[in-house]
Amino acid sequence: MKLVVDIGNSFTKLAVFENDDIIDFQIIERLDISYLKSIILKFPKITYSIISSVAKHDDQLFHVLAKQGTTIELTHGTIVPFTNRYSTPKTLGKDRIAIASAAVTLYPGENVLIIDIGTCVTYDLILSKGEYLGGGISPGLEMRFKSLNNFTHGLPLVSLQDCSPEIELVGNSTSKSIISGVVNGLQMEVEHTINQYKMRYNPLITVISGGDYKYFEKLVKINIFATPNIVVRGLKNILDFNEKK
Repeated sequence: MKLVVDIGNSFTKLAVFENDDIIDFQIIERLDISYLKSIILKFPKITYSIISSVAKHDDQLFHVLAKQGTTIELTHGTIVPFTNRYSTPKTLGKDRIAIASAAVTLYPGENVLIIDIGTCVTYDLILSKGEYLGGGISPGLEMRFKSLNNFTHGLPLVSLQDCSPEIELVGNSTSKSIISGVVNGLQMEVEHTINQYKMRYNPLITVISGGDYKYFEKLVKINIFATPNIVVRGLKNILDFNEKK
């Protein structure tokens, strides 16, 4: 069994794999030593693990995993299954490293654009020969809602929980106008970005993922693949790749 620990900006995801199947998946706000030990106690056959963190975390987490078996902490020096053409590789986010690793494993020999919609929206391009070029970063939905409230004196704070399944184009209240502007605006950004990439890198497979992908899976009118946990899958691929070395 293998364990993937993905410590993100807002939440931590833990996935236990048996072969390529996720047999246990949890999302928590904060990971501590006792919680990690409870996962290991529940799945004592875990012998390989990987931990990735976009923020500072307790170093003891790694030591707990290392006692259980072979453990990798993802860094910019970790061996990965793609060629990194990013001009500043040491600044490339670990989530984007995992995304590129997932792309070359899930779609070998294809041009792939992966859009990850979470705290930020990231666009990542991997070419058919396994080369990662880069992409784009823009604010996620919650960040856009908060910025309208933080940088104005009269606009209320709206959250995703206020959004109905159908997003109206014309908002008939201030809150609904904000929802229209933010959600429809990001939808248009995503659609336009996909079109621009397809014009330059055709044929192109497009994948949408991330914590907020569900708000766009049906809205985006272009054929896309939905893969909710692509960062977790990518971390598992990095672990597999290093196991074979």
